Amino acid sequence: MFETREGETLLATDPAQLRPDGHVVFVGRIVSPWASREECPRNMRAARESGRAATVLIDEPYRPGLRNLDRASHVVILSWLQHAPRNLIVQKPRHAAEPKGVFSLRSPARPNPVGLHVAKLVALDIEAGRVEIDAIDVLDGTPVIDIKPYYASTDAFPEATIAGRDEK
Repeated sequence: MFETREGETLLATDPAQLRPDGHVVFVGRIVSPWASREECPRNMRAARESGRAATVLIDEPYRPGLRNLDRASHVVILSWLQHAPRNLIVQKPRHAAEPKGVFSLRSPARPNPVGLHVAKLVALDIEAGRVEIDAIDVLDGTPVIDIKPYYASTDAFPEATIAGRDEK
């Protein structure tokens, strides 16, 4: 699913082969319109532009944790990008002139493939564990680690920049 490109560096040991130490649990799964990597949007902007909504299904034991989430207009979803390689530490993005360290990228390929998604909360059904969102940029069935309310007052930094990044 992921091919190694010129200039990329792999870790000596694949983190996926190491004994887990964080005891992370999946609290649910994402129901998205994307079945393959090729059709999945590269980011949340592209996902929104597709006009295709998504749903986060929370497993029954965790549904009480959704209480009062409907007060938020937007949510932060942390997902586990289970198809991504975990041993790629320096990557050469197709659009980049040079290889870059994984921690300077938003690529799913990373030692701990955690996805970060800010989505508009469209509807919430706590009893059914359904969190309807405007869009998502992950494959159908992607595990969910956590959901948090998005606070524009503390989470947004309009002045934030990335040196050398060409925004289109």
